[in-house]
Parts: sequence; structure tokens; C-alpha cells
Amino acid sequence: MGFSTTAIHAGNEPDTATGAVSVPIYQTSTYAQEALGKHKGFEYARTQNPTRSALEKNIAALEGAKFGFAFASGMSATDTCLKLVKAGDHVILGNNTYGGTFRLFDRILRNYGIEFDLVDTTDVTKVEQAFRDNTKMVFVETPTNPVMSVTDIAAVSEIAHAHGAIVVCDNTFMSPYLQRPLELGADVVVHSTTKYLNGHSDSVGGFVALNDEKNAEWIGFVQNSVGAILSPFDSFLVLRGTKTLAVRMEKHNENGQAVANFLAEHPKVSKVFYPGLFSHPQHELAKRQQKGFGGMVSFETGSLEGAKKVLESVRLFTLAESLGGVESLISHPASMTHASVPFETRQELGITDGLVRISVGIEDIEDLIYDLDQAMN
Repeated sequence: MGFSTTAIHAGNEPDTATGAVSVPIYQTSTYAQEALGKHKGFEYARTQNPTRSALEKNIAALEGAKFGFAFASGMSATDTCLKLVKAGDHVILGNNTYGGTFRLFDRILRNYGIEFDLVDTTDVTKVEQAFRDNTKMVFVETPTNPVMSVTDIAAVSEIAHAHGAIVVCDNTFMSPYLQRPLELGADVVVHSTTKYLNGHSDSVGGFVALNDEKNAEWIGFVQNSVGAILSPFDSFLVLRGTKTLAVRMEKHNENGQAVANFLAEHPKVSKVFYPGLFSHPQHELAKRQQKGFGGMVSFETGSLEGAKKVLESVRLFTLAESLGGVESLISHPASMTHASVPFETRQELGITDGLVRISVGIEDIEDLIYDLDQAMN
């Protein structure tokens, strides 16, 4: 089946009890058992829930995965992926990653004996050089948040597998519509479903998709043991969102390119970070491994004062964290999403005080460009 057909039908079988076309919200904590040890496949809602199961089948199918697990947040999904390594193991982590992911490694996992190095994963030579005898995982985010660097998933996966390590790829910015990491060689895909998969800024969640049965058993065991599950209502919301993922991503992609082109020509913008621009250092790679370039754009205003003026002058763009909703959002990475990253590291990565990040929504493009233009003028 094609992507849109899969998005609408995978996991969305009509309810057997009523024929309901939309999967019901099974808002229950437990399930009646017919006799001791005899039940209908559901025992306790932390372990199984029909609404969550439907969503897990749906997103797994979209990623081309055999197994899928829906979590309470993107960070709980990421944390569970990192339970695939143990004390004494080493992880290669992309140096420009989401601030929450960096915080998880730097402030928490470090205390439990997980070693890691921040590496520019856009350079496969540096990835190769970073391997140690105890390296068990490479964790990449591509494109990165917020400077939109692109990692060659296939090349990094080949290197990692040669060293006996697995590759985890955060696919939040692209969604499975625009990028399929498992098909490129990655072993595990992680998402914040809060973003494009849900698409309506009304749910927080996460997802893990993979094909390896042994690792999937462990992910499921950890999820059940810790209890970081997506609620039935949130599962329902995300399942609603994925049905329109294809049409939304097409519009995000179209608008994102148009906004990037506009900003690239604007006299008050010194630099634009968007893989769809010919000036982007990994433009050709992005064309090769992505179906499109997405709706995330960052640009440099030159100073904190310049960024502040834009952030506080827009009318359609909403000043807020998060991304991937139908409405356009604008944010300041240095003080918002990446505030936990040390100042020196931010400067090295280009996350300056003048950097502005926008999540381009699906509004009329003329209105979005007018709003940015008036804000900068």
C-alpha cells in the first residue's frame, strides 16, 4: 500500500463491538477476566491498551518497522532507547542535538556510568575516529535542531555495524513521510509524536520503532516496567493526526521552502539554515535521503536585540517552544530549547543569541511571508 493509504488504514480496523470507524478511546485501567488465566489479550492498561496498540501498529507501519511502542513523551522514548546500553558502554552522540537529549546524557546518564562523546556526525571520518572498544551505540538526529545539519544515515550505519554498534535515529523533524531511517540502515527510530505525527499541538508523546526482535522485547519490557506509556486519549489524538500526515507534510514542505527562499534574500538576515537551499552544505545528501526538506527553518539576525525584535513583532507566528503543528511557531533556541547546552558549545554549533527558529505551518504562504517581513522591518 502507498503511504497515505497506510496512514489511514494501518491499525485502524473498524471496532469489532460497534463497527465504529475511528478507533475508540478505551479509557480503562484494567480488564475483566473470564476465568483464572483466561482473558481477551488484555490484562492491565499499563501493559496493553487497544487504543495505544492501534497507534503502535499504525506508526510502525509508516516507519516500515515490525515493532512499535508509544510513550508518554519523546524524552521517555529516547531514555528507553538508551536502556539498550549499560554502565561502562560508550555512545557516540551527535554534537548538535536537541537540548533535552543533551541534558539527558550530560546530567543524568553520565551519573550511571554511560560514557559518551559529542561528535559532528555530518563528518563520517570523525564518526569513525570516535569509536572505542566499548562503543555500543551511535545516536543521531537528522536534520539537527536547530541548525539543520544532515547526517548520512546509510554511511554512519555501515560504520557502526562494522564496529558491532547500533544506530538510533531521531526522525522527529522529518517524520516517516519525508525520511525512513530504517530503510537507510538505522536500527532504531525515535520520535516525539508531539510534533509532526500528531500535528495539532494538543498532545505530548513519543515513539520507538525497530525491527530487531530481541531489542524490541527489551524495549517493551522496560516500557512496561517503568510505565512511561502514552494514554488512551493521547493515542487517539495521534492516531487522528497520522491520518493527515501526508497532506500536512506536503504543505509544511512547500511553505518551508518558500519561507527559506524569502529569508535567504532578505537584507536583514545574514544566514539561513535549511537543507532545501543550494547553499546548505549537505543539500545534495538531503535530496538523496529525504523525500523533501520539511518545515523547519532557522535564521541568523545578528544579535539578541535583533532576534528579540523579530520574536516580539510577529503576529501570525506564535512565540512558543515545540514544533510541527499546523500553526506556525517561532522560538529562540539559545534561551528556550537549547538553554541546557553550555554557552561555549552553543557558540561552536552556531546557536547564537541572534538565531531564530521557526516551525512553518500550513497557513497561506503569502500571510506568513508578510508577517516575517513586517516583523523584521
